[in-house]
Amino acid sequence: MKKTTIARFCIMMFFQFFIWGAWYTSIAIYMGNEGMGNLTHWPYTVNPISAIIAPFIVGLIADRYFATEKVLGILHIIGAIFMFSAPFASDYPLLFILLIFGHCLCYMPTLSLSNSITFHHINDQQSEFPVIRVFGTMGWIIAGLVVSFGLGIFVSNGLKPEQTSLPIFLSALFSLLLGVYAFTLPHTPPKGSNTPVSLKSIFGIDAFKQLGSRSFYIFLMCSLLISIPLAAYFNFTQVFLNDTGFTNLAAVQTIGQFSEIIFMLLMPFFFIRLGVKWMLGVGMFAWVVRYALFAAGATDQVTWMILSGIALHGICYDFFYVTGHIYVDMKSNDKIRGQAQGLLVLLTYGIGMLIGAQLAGISYNNLLGDATSMTLSNWESFWILPAVLAAVVLTIFIIFFKERVVDKSTSTADINI
Repeated sequence: MKKTTIARFCIMMFFQFFIWGAWYTSIAIYMGNEGMGNLTHWPYTVNPISAIIAPFIVGLIADRYFATEKVLGILHIIGAIFMFSAPFASDYPLLFILLIFGHCLCYMPTLSLSNSITFHHINDQQSEFPVIRVFGTMGWIIAGLVVSFGLGIFVSNGLKPEQTSLPIFLSALFSLLLGVYAFTLPHTPPKGSNTPVSLKSIFGIDAFKQLGSRSFYIFLMCSLLISIPLAAYFNFTQVFLNDTGFTNLAAVQTIGQFSEIIFMLLMPFFFIRLGVKWMLGVGMFAWVVRYALFAAGATDQVTWMILSGIALHGICYDFFYVTGHIYVDMKSNDKIRGQAQGLLVLLTYGIGMLIGAQLAGISYNNLLGDATSMTLSNWESFWILPAVLAAVVLTIFIIFFKERVVDKSTSTADINI
């Protein structure tokens, strides 16, 4: 493939995740400053709801009737309108959350659409896609740095940029830019125009049946359960950092994305030596350690513990989620590969994070009570719960996941389970 075409997809991925990173790591701080501190879990609830609805939009519309790049562009432009409107509704919490919901409904389908456009046009998925996808992580990182440092020049009265509506407007701007840019991408025709509509395929039920084994079901269950504490991290880490005296909150959280890039590059080395089971196990163990560090560092505001917990994001995400997608791909054939990957996304970013956002919100509000901010001892109690849950999930997985997975890239080697 031409380098110029790859560069165009790199720009698309950069914008795609810049949009998400600009608001996702700061909106809870903004809501707290606008008197919605007890509702900060709702943006992290409507986001996974949107992930659950996304397969309908992709499977029933994008895959059947319209060119993918046009659907990508239209959704981002509409999403930009929703996001731009949200700050003007900050005095009306329900309307504010509904506008964020509208943006998420437009945004979440674009995650798979941007991947679809890329895979349709590249020649070597294994070598070309990682290069393109890493620009998405870079987009998230740059978004955090721009929010904390770039937007600071527009803020006065001693406010942090994260406390203002500027990150939301920044997200809306880049959503609009990507919406326009998408129409310049290579033409990608709908891939399912001649196939009948099947709700079973949209929800991955066919893949669930064909890949069925006890270990595969254990993997799916643990993937769902480990995503519950993930919601607590995305929702409340920014609030936790604020309460423990950190500044430049969005920038601090990009430590996790820097770690993600490093461990993404190291994954082939560890994959050969650990295999699927222990890659997944190490990923889940990292969740336990992360929340334990947050809990242990909360009361005395131990900086190195908190920062180390954030830095573990690379292992948490790459070793579990990326390895999980590889495991599903290795188990799948061409007919069900898309369904199987969609099923995993539905269980993790959809159902798991939906449950997690609500449980984290209930826990936070119970500990918060009538106060305006959490005490440090309450933060210790808050982080213990996801640490325990992650430990339970890890134990279940290690005991019951027994499967040996054949690596289809070689004819003789078994991946060590």
